[in-house]
Amino acid sequence: MENNDVLTRHSMLKSLTLHLLPGIFAGVCYFALVPLVKSNGFPSVMALILAGIFVLIPFELGFLILQKKATGQNFFYGIIRYLKKVPTWQYFVLIPSILIITGLLFKVLSFTSGFLQTFFSWLPSDMFLDMGLDGDYSKLKLTITYVLFLVLIVLILPTIEELYFRGYLLPRMPLGLAGWTEIVHSGLFALYHTWTPWMIIVRAFGVFPMVYAVRRKENILIGIVTHCLLNSIDFFIGLILILNL
Repeated sequence: MENNDVLTRHSMLKSLTLHLLPGIFAGVCYFALVPLVKSNGFPSVMALILAGIFVLIPFELGFLILQKKATGQNFFYGIIRYLKKVPTWQYFVLIPSILIITGLLFKVLSFTSGFLQTFFSWLPSDMFLDMGLDGDYSKLKLTITYVLFLVLIVLILPTIEELYFRGYLLPRMPLGLAGWTEIVHSGLFALYHTWTPWMIIVRAFGVFPMVYAVRRKENILIGIVTHCLLNSIDFFIGLILILNL
C-alpha cells in the first residue's frame, strides 16, 4: 500500500535546484567529452551515454539512497512515492495513448526546435547531438554505441530518471503551484536536458501527458514503461541502419 505519511514539500528553490542540477552537471560532462569520443570514431551520443554513467546515475540514484539513509524511510513507499496499483487493463490503454499523443506533439511542435537551434549556431557543429546515422561511422563503433545505448539510454537511465523525477520530486513539488504542478514539472524536466536546450518547448509539451498520467494515477510504472519505449525509438532506428551496413 502507498505510505500515507504526510510528505514534506520542497521549497521552490530546492525544487528548482534538484530538478536542474543533475542536468547542468551532465551537460558540462557531455560537452567536455564530445571532442574525445569524436576523435575516437564515435558519434556524440556516446558522450551522452558516458555522461549518464559518470554523472546522472551517481547523482540521481545516489541522492535517493542518501535520502533513505538520512531519513530512515523505506526506499519504496517512503522515499519513492506514486506506487499505487492500477488495473492491468489501464496500462494497455494509458501507455499507448501517451505514446501516440506524445508522438503527435513532437511532430506538430518540431518546428520550435529548428527555430530555437538558430540561437545556438555559435556552437561548433560537432557539439550537436549526433546519433551516428549519417554513414560516417564504422559498423563496429556504431554497434558498441547502440549496445550501450540500449542498456543505458533505453533501460537504466529512464528508470532512474522516473524514480528521481516522478517518484521523488513530483510528489514533493511546492504546494503553492496548485493546478500548475504538472506543467511546471514538465518544463523543469525539459530544462534538465541541457545537452539539447533547443528542444525545451517540444520536450515540455511532449512529456506532459506522461507526467499528468503518473500524477493522476499516482503510479510511476506508467512513466517508466512509457519513458523506456520513447527512448527505444532512436535505438531501433540505429539498429536498422547497422543491420543495413
